[in-house]
Amino acid sequence: MGHEEATVAVHEEMKRVQKFPSNSTYATHRLRVLNKILQLLSIQRTVSQEEELELLFSGLSFFYSPLFLLHFAAARVAAVTVTELWNTKSQIPFFRCVSTSVHPTKLCWGGSSYDVLLGKLEIALKDHQIDEAWELFSDFRRLYGFPNDKFLLMLVSQLSYTSDCKRLHKAYNLVLQNWKEKPVVLQLDTLTKLGLGLARSQMPIPASEILRLMLHTRRLPRMELLQLVILHMVKSEVGTYLASNILVQICDCFLQQAASRDDQAKSMEPDTMLFNLLLHACVRFKLSLKGQQLVELMSQTEVVADAHTIVLIARIYEMNGQRDELKNLKTHIDQVPSLVCHYYQFYDALLSLHFKYDDFDSAANLMLEICRFGESKSIQKHWRELQKSSFLPIGSRHLKDGLKIKMMPELLQKDSVLNVEVKPEFINYKNGKLVASNKTIAKFIVELRRVGETSELSKLLLQVQKGLASVEGSNLCSDVVKACICLGWLETAHDVLDDVEAVGSPMDSAVYFLLLKAYYKQDMLREADVLQKQMTKVGLSISTTKDMTSSMCSSSRILLPNIEGATHTSLVESLIQEMKETSSVSGVLKFNSSIYFFCKAKMIEDALQAYKRMQQLGIQPTAQTFANLVFGFSSLQMYINITILWGDMKRRMQSVDLVLSRDLYECLLLCFLRGGYFERVMEIVGRMEEQNMYTDKGMYKREFLMLHKNLYRSLKPSEAKSEAQKKRLEDVRAFKKWVGMYEA
Repeated sequence: MGHEEATVAVHEEMKRVQKFPSNSTYATHRLRVLNKILQLLSIQRTVSQEEELELLFSGLSFFYSPLFLLHFAAARVAAVTVTELWNTKSQIPFFRCVSTSVHPTKLCWGGSSYDVLLGKLEIALKDHQIDEAWELFSDFRRLYGFPNDKFLLMLVSQLSYTSDCKRLHKAYNLVLQNWKEKPVVLQLDTLTKLGLGLARSQMPIPASEILRLMLHTRRLPRMELLQLVILHMVKSEVGTYLASNILVQICDCFLQQAASRDDQAKSMEPDTMLFNLLLHACVRFKLSLKGQQLVELMSQTEVVADAHTIVLIARIYEMNGQRDELKNLKTHIDQVPSLVCHYYQFYDALLSLHFKYDDFDSAANLMLEICRFGESKSIQKHWRELQKSSFLPIGSRHLKDGLKIKMMPELLQKDSVLNVEVKPEFINYKNGKLVASNKTIAKFIVELRRVGETSELSKLLLQVQKGLASVEGSNLCSDVVKACICLGWLETAHDVLDDVEAVGSPMDSAVYFLLLKAYYKQDMLREADVLQKQMTKVGLSISTTKDMTSSMCSSSRILLPNIEGATHTSLVESLIQEMKETSSVSGVLKFNSSIYFFCKAKMIEDALQAYKRMQQLGIQPTAQTFANLVFGFSSLQMYINITILWGDMKRRMQSVDLVLSRDLYECLLLCFLRGGYFERVMEIVGRMEEQNMYTDKGMYKREFLMLHKNLYRSLKPSEAKSEAQKKRLEDVRAFKKWVGMYEA
């Protein structure tokens, strides 16, 4: 560098100094020195002027940025040591005014500037002056490239400990830049600190990239630390998508290493807590297909499902309408009645699916079974004698080659951070018992009243009420009769009242008065007379029919107990809501269940027949229907069939407002990518971007490199043999550009 470059550097420094407040004495002196330097640089200097320039320049070494000093060093405009100047600094006005340094430093311009910057960088890092260290590091890197590995690791570590997103981004970008040159330099501990810092600050995208860098070298942090990273990532929906895909990649690495008997396989093995964190997030964000994928991964990696896992799996099965799987699961849960307080979420999910399938017989049987929990010592003994660990089939117990999950339903981690946040609709836990909600009772009332089976309703209510005997304030039959009266269902109310009387069960006396009043309001005198006779039998006195009639005529109020307010309960609201919900999904759920079974059994022709049959019956396929078929075709690598199915989906999205989830779009994109249908790939990408759906480009890039790394690597558009090949080449290039592999 010549004097012209040095002059430019001085001017740049002057611009920086001029940004200081105009009344700053410090800035005034610096500008004075800089102006003097410019003056000396612009003339043919004498020996004395060279000495003056040396002194002025050496004085600046205490205060100015390293990059500025190095410009001078390269220009060879001076060569002195600060130690020599230190003893005479009082003779220089500049030093007297602004010098604050107390440790003289040796500066030998030219070759030793490298050491000067490193020394200052080391001091800044040791003193935890992060911003200063970053500036020094940046200056050094612009001149010499990356410094010693030790300094790089120290800087990344210190930036990782902060909660400042800008600093974390600096560390992240620094790691990516260094990775391209020297990936082996970055130690596992350093990457772990950075990944945890990013995840903790809710920056899941860069956090996932750091985890992928670790996986690239087949290394992972200790499982406890990995769990912490995942715990923070799954606090957001995007983080859950990314963390789930990371877990899929971890499982792939583990299975490959286990198959090759690699000694490192143990360090890659996922555990139950890791799966629980992600399953919990899938339930929270309603990612049913992603959750299903993780359940199957548990089976493939032989990870044991504990009590928390079982409840989460149950919720995922509920979202997917997989009632048969929940029935299989029930046999394992029934073994541990001592954990009924934990498993009430499972029974809620199973009862929900019984209702959705319009299977009220199974729903009633489940309710009666719940009411009898723990009342028989012989049953408890039988439960205790059953095997503690067992296997749950995925798909159907009749599949010979089906996947199975090892389960330990009695294993409950009491200090777990997990808590299923789904509010139960049908079953609650109260006073040590499972309790049916008002919504559950309302469903039974509406359905059994519709089919005219009031006697069955009464039997069910009596059994449920018996199970609720220890719950304070519970008189279910009375509440139901009051609710029916309030809604004007007087015949149903009287039938239930008769059934309850017939078995000798006590009924709230207020119910009789309320029903009698309702009869007179409706001018149903014959029914009122029958009820009065019943009341007399149970020891209740009331005015004569004539007195009641005249009372009703003279006033809207009658001399009966003040019970009207008791009918305005949440049960009435639940009944009203239930009558509004007239839509039934049982037909499509049953077809979806059949298609799911056929696809798991690789009976794809039967699955397609079921798909055609449901359309012939006028039953519209749902997103779950298409998801089951896509999974079935994918398992057989029949990707061309998925392109045909995609055509059906698009037609239905236009005609019947079919809505596809992000999970299903992701599955379609992966299938088209694996099959090499890049036009369809970019079509899916476009639809996802239109709907602002997050796309995990890192996963798609990895998949492409595994399957199509050398595809059209050297072929140019002008060399294409046909229009079809040219179009495919354009789609491939568009995909590579989208994932960041190719620049146009």
